[in-house]
Amino acid sequence: MEAHLRPWLIGKGLLTQRLRDVCGARFAVRVVDHWTGLLTASHRAALRVEDNAGLFSDIEMFCDEQVWVFGQSLIPDSTLSTHPWLAELGDSSLDETLNGLSGVERSSYEYAWLPRSDLMTSRALRDAQIMPEGLWARRARVALRNAPMLVHELFLPAFGSL
Repeated sequence: MEAHLRPWLIGKGLLTQRLRDVCGARFAVRVVDHWTGLLTASHRAALRVEDNAGLFSDIEMFCDEQVWVFGQSLIPDSTLSTHPWLAELGDSSLDETLNGLSGVERSSYEYAWLPRSDLMTSRALRDAQIMPEGLWARRARVALRNAPMLVHELFLPAFGSL
């Protein structure tokens, strides 16, 4: 792992806010896609739910018009039933929205190097000019009053290129 990436993977605090602090006015978030999809056995295990479907949302976090981080959130149907407003966030950051609420618990992060063949990595690299063999990623289970979600963050090759 590149030395400059390690503190970002394991660092404390919201990634969105940390990027805002570094990039200032050059920081931007863009929603790439929202869709309802099927949960895999891996999703269900990480979320600790029996749901078959959920709402997926892909975002890109930019600095100087370069994508530094690709994020994907997954909100299972049972969580959407409890908190239907989560489906209406639009361009708002899930992490920043949840940060201001009571009753939010975040698990420890899980870290992995995801190969280019991984579906989420392919989505993250779809417009990339540099095609690495894989990307470093982290994910956490976030629960709002015991209603779980998954948040994934993948660090692209342009990360930290200031």
